[in-house]
Amino acid sequence: MIGIESKASSSSTSPTASWEAGRRLRPNPRSDTHEATTTPRALSGKIIQNAFLAQHRPQARHSTRYPSDFCALDTRSVHSFQERRLRLAGTSAKWLNTISTAWISSSKQAYISCNAAQGSSDVSSSAKVDFLKLQNGSDIRGVAVGGVEGEPVNLTEPVTEAIASAFAAWLLNKKKADGWRLTLGITTAGHDVLQFGLASTPAMFNSTLTEDEINHLPVDGAIMITASHLPYNRNGLKFFTSAGGLNKADIKDILEHASRIYEDSSHGSTQELEQASKGEVSNVDYMSIYASDLVKAVRKSAGNKGRGPGPRRRGGAVIGDAPARQGYKLDKVLKPLGAITTGSQFLEPDGMFPNHIPNPEDKTAMKAITQAVADNKADLGIIFDTDVDRSAAVDSSGRELNRNRLIALMSAIVLEEHPGTTIVTDSVTSDGLTTFIENKLGGKHHRFKRGYKNVIDEAIRLNTIGEESHLAMETSGHGALKENHWLDDGAYLMVKLLNKLAAARILNPNVGSKVLTDLVEGLEEASVTVEIRLKIDQNHADLKGGSFRDYGEAVLKHLENSISKDEHLCKAPKNYEGVRVSGYGGWFLLRLSLHDPVLPLNIEAPSKDDAIKLGLAVLTAVSEFPALDITALNKFLQQ
Repeated sequence: MIGIESKASSSSTSPTASWEAGRRLRPNPRSDTHEATTTPRALSGKIIQNAFLAQHRPQARHSTRYPSDFCALDTRSVHSFQERRLRLAGTSAKWLNTISTAWISSSKQAYISCNAAQGSSDVSSSAKVDFLKLQNGSDIRGVAVGGVEGEPVNLTEPVTEAIASAFAAWLLNKKKADGWRLTLGITTAGHDVLQFGLASTPAMFNSTLTEDEINHLPVDGAIMITASHLPYNRNGLKFFTSAGGLNKADIKDILEHASRIYEDSSHGSTQELEQASKGEVSNVDYMSIYASDLVKAVRKSAGNKGRGPGPRRRGGAVIGDAPARQGYKLDKVLKPLGAITTGSQFLEPDGMFPNHIPNPEDKTAMKAITQAVADNKADLGIIFDTDVDRSAAVDSSGRELNRNRLIALMSAIVLEEHPGTTIVTDSVTSDGLTTFIENKLGGKHHRFKRGYKNVIDEAIRLNTIGEESHLAMETSGHGALKENHWLDDGAYLMVKLLNKLAAARILNPNVGSKVLTDLVEGLEEASVTVEIRLKIDQNHADLKGGSFRDYGEAVLKHLENSISKDEHLCKAPKNYEGVRVSGYGGWFLLRLSLHDPVLPLNIEAPSKDDAIKLGLAVLTAVSEFPALDITALNKFLQQ
């Protein structure tokens, strides 16, 4: 089975606004239509969402209907792909429409059918699309809604449909190659769809692991549709199997396959699609199952063994941005554990982000949750991004627990459980964090590349070669633990913090979040922390027709040679990305962006003067490259 789910964020007053804005969709001018013909040429900007492709079973299926969110699917009369008509049973006009895609691979049939809200598309299905430009590392990201100058729509419904078909084919071949059980529906009547409604990215992955036959779990694969905290016009796709998220090579394969599907459909080559099989649609309240598992984890850690409520906390916990249907977090996780959650805010989805960007690194977002903690005299404040794969916290004194500080806190907890283990982080973590992990905690700090999947995969690799690693984290708030199947799960990180609080309450009922902040005492933190983005002008004559990547690599090589001649600077002995240099009591890292023509420069130093000295060292080297825009660096140095 394959799952497809969607995400939204922040706060809204109307159901229509929360669904349409959260999915980056425009209003449908024909919203009273109850029937639609879905061909590659006729699809009009509907974004696939909220579905899981489940195992086909000949017996009757359990189905939970959501009153306004979903529609039932009737595809008993299936003709050619161009003629197929999808009839929506028992749905209001607001929650139109259903998309159906058929795909055949290895002489077997795979079928995707999922719920989607209707919108309008700015690009026809016959338009040329560079599918590989949609790749964002191990995810897919694109523009789904027009209206922003210079950002043409490239994630249209036909494009999304082709990607969904390609994933179904990829999953079929993957399961076959690995000898995993795939559903009978692939060879007989096709896949069935399980619709989960609004959910979180961690839950989507977890559904590939959960054993629950009544609810037809686990699923074989999942697609999460989310643009996280990106602007309203963006959307994206994340893919999962029980082995975890897909890697960059997998995404490239799927996009190349999707491109061929898209081209075939544009030219009427639909012979393979005409034999499409059909599946059934059922709704499953998986978020309740997922939340229940989190509660059990907290109680087990607190010594409760799952019996009765967890220990109550004075003041309790409040949640800041919780847009991924975070009522589940309040009502089904924190409240059963005895937490008082009064004062939680911005829980309703709204992709326009009327309050602030729901980002654990955003200063406005952190200020808002800090104020909520103070106003409600809470022990802990928790903030998530829109799809809950990133998180941060604030203690009762208002001290932020994010970036290096959150990694230090999680490292302290994990190293208590697994002494000496290796902590894998991204490339921009501080020198102070290395000292803290290795000198105070007795662990090993392995600083790797940026990108949460890079960090997770490196931790997995280390374990395979005999170097024990139990935690992989990025400064952005992404974090994964070996005990949690290396799932990138912001909610699980916060459960680990709650575990620590709960265990401390057993010994001292009056203890607050000081038990957490005490764990990061001794962490050296820079007074000045800055990131400056140096853009490469791809149209500049200095590129001589070459790629921005080649140009960026040349900049880095020149910087590396320049640094070797400066007695005040020392290149990091171990470094996996860009050029990292220590000096003047601080450090800098200049690296090439994974996807964009940008060289991000990170500087940390004990004072502004020291930071300027580091910046000047970079400026001296990069000034010889005229296609590099150094305006932002000059502005920092002149402040």
